[in-house]
Amino acid sequence: MEIRKNYELWRESASDDADLIEELKRIESDDNEIYERFYRELKFGTAGLRGVIGAGTNRMNIYTVRKATQGLANFLNQKYEKPSVAISHDSRIKADLFAREAARVLAANGVKVYLSRELQPTPVVSFAVRELKTNAGIMVTASHNPAKYNGYKCYGSDGCQMTDVNADAVYEEIQKVDYFNGDIKLADFEESLQSGLIEWIGDDLYETYLSKVAEQSVNTGICKDSGLKLVYTPLNGAGNKLVRKILARMGVEDITVVPEQEMPDGSFSTCPYPNPEIKEALALGLELCARTDADLLLATDPDSDRVGIAVKIKDGYRLMSGNETGIMLMNYILSCRKAQGTLPEEPVAVKTIVTSKLVDKICEKYGCELKTVLTGFKYIGEQILLLEQKQQEKRYVFGFEESYGYLAGTYVRDKDAVVASMLICEMAAYYRQQGKSLDEVMTSIYDEFGYYLNRTESFEFDGAAGMQKMSDIMSGLREAHPVEIAGFRVTDFADYLNSYAKELDTGKTTEIHLPKSNVLSYSLEGGGAVIVRPSGTEPKIKVYMTAVGTSQEDAAAIAENMFAAMKNIMHI
Repeated sequence: MEIRKNYELWRESASDDADLIEELKRIESDDNEIYERFYRELKFGTAGLRGVIGAGTNRMNIYTVRKATQGLANFLNQKYEKPSVAISHDSRIKADLFAREAARVLAANGVKVYLSRELQPTPVVSFAVRELKTNAGIMVTASHNPAKYNGYKCYGSDGCQMTDVNADAVYEEIQKVDYFNGDIKLADFEESLQSGLIEWIGDDLYETYLSKVAEQSVNTGICKDSGLKLVYTPLNGAGNKLVRKILARMGVEDITVVPEQEMPDGSFSTCPYPNPEIKEALALGLELCARTDADLLLATDPDSDRVGIAVKIKDGYRLMSGNETGIMLMNYILSCRKAQGTLPEEPVAVKTIVTSKLVDKICEKYGCELKTVLTGFKYIGEQILLLEQKQQEKRYVFGFEESYGYLAGTYVRDKDAVVASMLICEMAAYYRQQGKSLDEVMTSIYDEFGYYLNRTESFEFDGAAGMQKMSDIMSGLREAHPVEIAGFRVTDFADYLNSYAKELDTGKTTEIHLPKSNVLSYSLEGGGAVIVRPSGTEPKIKVYMTAVGTSQEDAAAIAENMFAAMKNIMHI
C-alpha cells in the first residue's frame, strides 16, 4: 500500500523531467514494475549512490540526486563555515544534467561549487578537491556498469572517497529530506554563475593535473623514438583527451584510436558492458590491433579510473588481468627506481586483500613494505593520508587493486587510469628496447616467483529477490563455512564483518584490526585462497580465487576446480 502511495505521489509531483513522467504513466498498471522502482531508496554509502536510471526512489533521477545533494549540503553547512564542492561527470546518460542539478542544490544552500564544463576522468575530481581545497567532491558516474546505470560518488576534503563515518552522517541527513515538500532548495543555474556561487573549473587545473601525472614517470623520454605502436580506446568515456595528452607529452607517437569508441556516448552501443576487464568490450580494439600490428591495446573505462591492456604475442593478443598488469608495474617501478637510486628509504606499496599474493614476493625482493587493506581504493588512499600526516608521503611508491585500478604518486587519492596508461606505455617501451614483449616479461616473473593464477567470478542477483538471495548466501557461509575447497584443506578462515580470523588446526582466534566489511576469506593448503564478498556498487557476489600451480596450465585447472566447488558450496 505504501509503495502504491509513493508511486501516486511521484505521478502528481515529478513534473521536471518528461522522461520520468512518461515512465510513470507507462507502468501504471504493472505492480511488479512499480514495486521494483519504489520498494526501497537508493542507499548512500562510501561509494555514494548507484542505480538504474529511471523513475522512483530506487532509481537514479534528478529527484534522488537532489535529495542526496540536499543531505550533503546540510552536512557540509553543519561542519564548515563556508563550504565548497568540486563537481564533474563522465559520459553517462543524464550525467551532465545530474551534475548541474547537484550544483543548483548546493548553490541554493550557500555552498560554493567548482563545476567542470565537460566530462572529466574521476581522478580529476579527487585532484580538484585537493588543488582547490574544497570540502567535498562529487563525480557523476557509474564507472564500468552497463548503460542503464548512473551514479554519484562523493569525496572528502582529502580527495579520498568519503569515509564510512562521514557517509553515514550524510545518509542520516538525506533521510531527513522529503522529495517534494520543500525541503530541497534549488537555485537558478545561470543566476548562480553570475553571482559566483557556481564557477567553471579553469583549464589551468587540468594542465596542473597533467604535470603531476608526468612527474610519476620512471624513465622519462623512453617512449620517444621507441617504435611502440599503440591502439587506444576510451570506450566512449572520459579518458579520451587527457590520456592522449599525457601520452603525447611522454613521446608516444604511434597511436591509433578506435573510431567507434572515441567520442562520448552514454549508450555504449559498441560495448554494452563498458568494462576493460571483459574481452567483449575490447573486441573492436583487438580487431584494430590486428590490422595495425600494434604492440599494445590500452582501454580505459568510461570514467577513466581503470585501465585494461592486451599485449602482442606470436599468434594474436593476450589480455592481461588486472593483477598481471599491477604485478608488472610494481616490478617495473621497484626494479628501475632501485637501479636508479631513486627508490625512497623505507618504500611503501599498498594492495587490497583480494589482490595477488605474488605482489608480496616482489616487494620482499626489493625491500619494500607492503600494506594490505580492504577492497576499495579509498583504503589505499587512506594509507597515503596516514603517511602524509607523518610527513612521510614520499615513501609511497605504488598501489593497486586487482580490478584494474592503479595509482603512482600522491597527487590524487583514487585510482587513476591516466597515470597508469602513461606508466604502462613507458614500461612497454622500456622492455621493447631490451627486445622483450610484456607477455615475455610476465612469463619471466612467473618463472621467478611461481605461477599464481588469480580468477574472479561474479554472480548477479537483480531486484528485491536478488538482494535477499545475496544475503542468504553470505549468512549460510558464515554459519557453516567449508573445511575443504576443491580438495584443498581450509587452514584459516577470516570474517571481516565480525572482525576475527581463526586457525582451523589450532582453533586460535585473532582480532582483525580493519574496518568492518562483508567479506569472508579462506586460506588453503598449498598457498591458495578464496575470498567471497558482495560488490559494494553492483547487485553481485564476487568470488576471488588464487590457485598456485607448477605451471599456468596446472594453476588454471586448479582454479576451474575451485570455481566449480564454490558454485556447489554457495548453491548457485
